[in-house]
Amino acid sequence: QRESTQKKTFTSWINSILAKHTPPSVVSDLYTDIRQGHLLLDLLEVLSGERLPREKGFNTFQCRSNIENALTFLKSRSLKLINIHVADIIEGKPSIVLGLIWTIIFHFHIEELAGTLACAYNQPSRDCSGAADSSPKASRSAKKSAKIKERWKVSATNALLLWAKEQCSLHGSINVTDFKSSWRSGLPFLAVIQTLRPGLVDLEKAKTRSNKENLKEAFRIAELELNIPRLLEPEDVDVVNPDEKSIMTYVAQFLQYSRNMCESEGDMQEKVREAASWLVAQEEKLAKLLVDTENETYFQKCKEMMSFMEAFNQEKKTFVPVLSSKRSEAELSEGQQQMREEWDKLISQINKWKIKLDQMLPSPLDSIEAWLQEVEHLQAEDLPDLQDPFKAMFVFREVIVAFKGLMDHFESHWDTLQSFKNEDEKNMPLVLPEKLEEMKRRLFSNIHLNSSTFLEYHYGLSTAIANEVMLKLNIRDMKYGTKESVESLLENW
Repeated sequence: QRESTQKKTFTSWINSILAKHTPPSVVSDLYTDIRQGHLLLDLLEVLSGERLPREKGFNTFQCRSNIENALTFLKSRSLKLINIHVADIIEGKPSIVLGLIWTIIFHFHIEELAGTLACAYNQPSRDCSGAADSSPKASRSAKKSAKIKERWKVSATNALLLWAKEQCSLHGSINVTDFKSSWRSGLPFLAVIQTLRPGLVDLEKAKTRSNKENLKEAFRIAELELNIPRLLEPEDVDVVNPDEKSIMTYVAQFLQYSRNMCESEGDMQEKVREAASWLVAQEEKLAKLLVDTENETYFQKCKEMMSFMEAFNQEKKTFVPVLSSKRSEAELSEGQQQMREEWDKLISQINKWKIKLDQMLPSPLDSIEAWLQEVEHLQAEDLPDLQDPFKAMFVFREVIVAFKGLMDHFESHWDTLQSFKNEDEKNMPLVLPEKLEEMKRRLFSNIHLNSSTFLEYHYGLSTAIANEVMLKLNIRDMKYGTKESVESLLENW
């Protein structure tokens, strides 16, 4: 069971790394694919950022040479490869292959990440040393640091565990003491997510669910909201003795997410400033356009609007990741809140401009546009409160009557659009051809084709509510013996 879990977890982790390689590659069967050596070299190139020597072919000699190159590189990074030999990897021995991959994961993924926590936990770290100093005191300090570095690899696991404990300690009694059974309930995963992204998790609700439900929810949220690859399945963790290495590999990804958030905060602020500046420039551009086209024909106004919107939508693509942030108001920085306000303001101005242009349509298109908007508004209305059946019946009746009344004009509006001559006395177009086509599409596809469905839906709901009302009225008409039973019935009503 442990070997199977590790194979699955390590394979998923490797594939998440190999997706960044050029060209990307995928592992199907770890024990088989690793034999050629190319997989190992691709993996190490992405993790180290270095270009490694390799044989391009796939014969036995070339595969052996590639594996040797990979092991030589690892040894140059001072990794101890105990009982890991080329022949065993070529044979695809499970214990050897898993041992090699774990060594790579621990060094490049866990140890390097844990090293970034050293300063925070007053632990020694390769990254926490100050400026160079040649004094005797500094020399003694350097020797001491060298000894401490030897201990750091052992303490990397503890540093990762301490980080996980801190994330969980913010949420009450969720206690983490190891990378085994502590995670079985799924609550620690959810607590870490809640700390990193407040508002994504309901921990109180989670405490009432089963282990598998919590694990499934945690892995789903991590993948969708934090973009953390799904290395584990609930059945891998909800066992008596979960695999420590697999859980460590997965938890380290949350630490990676945390580090990326810190590192990217400056970049994000700069992008927010750029987006805010662009939005202000668009507002000024739109305001100027409204003034410049004030005395233009309707056709020219629409043409300028279309030109503005085409440029707007093209330039917007650059800022979509910043503008479409899923964060709640509480999570937004002051700059992000201002940017969102500018965005809402600009969109509001664009919509007002569109409404104004629709009202300026030449007759009889202006009345058809107003009719279209009225029908579309009716179709988009929310359902009434079904808890009050009498009120719901009344609303449904009003909607059906209003809709049928509007649809009485469908044929005449359709004929008018079909026969509309789109030119003035100087043979110049009155409206953009795109606008005419849009109105025809809305009239026929969105309204005519959906009208019968809309009415059937509302008739069906009305009938169901009427039946429910009659059923309750019949119940109330029955005789009940005691005053208490009648009062109870009325209270339930």
